[in-house]
Amino acid sequence: MPSNHFSRREFLKRNSLTGLGAVLTPTLLAKTTENQATKPFAPTSFSLTEPLALLGGKPVRSKGWPTWPIWKPETDEKQLLEVMRSGVWSRAAVVNEFEAKWAETVGAKRSLAVMNGTNALITALMQLDIRGGDEVLIPPYTFIGTVAPVIATGAMPVFVDVDPETFQIDPAKIEAKITPRTKAIIPVHILGLPANMPPILAIAKKHNLAVIEDACQAHMAEINHQKVGTFGDAGCFSFQNSKNLAIGEAGAIVSNNDLFMDKCFSYHNYGNPFGMASGVIGAGTIIQGNKQRITEYQAAIGLAQLKRLDAETTLRNENAAYLKAKIQKIPGVVPYKLYDNVTRAAFHLFPFRYKKEGFKGLSRDTFLKALSAEGIPCSKGYATLNNMPYLNDAFQSKNFQKMYTKAQLDFKSYVERNHCPQNDRLCNEEAVWFTQNMLLGTKADMDEIANAIEKIYTHADKLLSVK
Repeated sequence: MPSNHFSRREFLKRNSLTGLGAVLTPTLLAKTTENQATKPFAPTSFSLTEPLALLGGKPVRSKGWPTWPIWKPETDEKQLLEVMRSGVWSRAAVVNEFEAKWAETVGAKRSLAVMNGTNALITALMQLDIRGGDEVLIPPYTFIGTVAPVIATGAMPVFVDVDPETFQIDPAKIEAKITPRTKAIIPVHILGLPANMPPILAIAKKHNLAVIEDACQAHMAEINHQKVGTFGDAGCFSFQNSKNLAIGEAGAIVSNNDLFMDKCFSYHNYGNPFGMASGVIGAGTIIQGNKQRITEYQAAIGLAQLKRLDAETTLRNENAAYLKAKIQKIPGVVPYKLYDNVTRAAFHLFPFRYKKEGFKGLSRDTFLKALSAEGIPCSKGYATLNNMPYLNDAFQSKNFQKMYTKAQLDFKSYVERNHCPQNDRLCNEEAVWFTQNMLLGTKADMDEIANAIEKIYTHADKLLSVK
């Protein structure tokens, strides 16, 4: 795999200044926001005549970026110590409190905490009765954690191409992929930017499809002031270490449907019914189940992180808008577009499209090397999930071969049926990311990102021979 294709977790680790001692609190965030709004910005010392760092010059930035995750010892550790001293470490009152507060935060009736976002999706699919022989529509521009749950149920993933301006599933291309076997659609609010839910919901209603929102990267994002994850039959979130609400490993399902949530609870607890009396072992098992409970420790961390989430999201949005306004003036840089109905984004990642024509034909790989050398961590992001070997591995399994015809499992024809040219262009030529912790900096930090890009643009011809 090319060196610039690495996981979000590794990318975030590379982006953080691990020695940074300051802790970002809601008070500090509020002060930062207020200062940015009232004080004129003093430009960073910067000269376009300075040689590129990749060619031996001085980098635009020599310091690191805000660490992630953020932790406040004087208050956050207290919650963990209380759990430790209680002796109640498995699911109990603290998990219940976290679930209630997460449901309240996103505006859902109920929430269920599970081991991770991937298992949240598996649980939702299972309780919506998605099984072998069914087809599930998904976008190809996503993390493998969206596709793996579909395969785990025995269903067939069917890829719908993306809108390159927004990086989201293109609603105009959904209906062409619907067959009598299609049972669900998973719109992914990828990068923390909301998908265009109104037309997706209309198509799903027309064809009687379940809608499971993958909001694993989209904590606090909104469409018309309604939180993502609350539009479909279920919404799934991840609280993995790199996420905007970081617990280490955990996830959640939200829904307004009590029967569905009761079934999800049972599934995550060995199939035992929701509300079963403590101490009853096995006697109440009513459905096929698994064990996906989180611990009281994880919930305690989640409650601490939740206190800062809204203020952090506000700061990310302000810095993303500021950075977008700066870099969209540079030829060859096309920042993300938000749909008109988006009232708030999460910005788990800050994406833009790189057009090499604006940089004298400079390849994206060399652009990324040059940007990294200037002190700006960056990534090309995802590979093309719709044609990778893991799919053929699933197709060769006994499970899939019992449920699908030889023609359905022919990998060459599958790849042809699921060709997504817009996604190919994003993955192979254009997409560039910055991680969410970079957006927790100052306007001066955002200026250094823009300055580094402009510096590369100015000297692009000098990089054309760099391999």
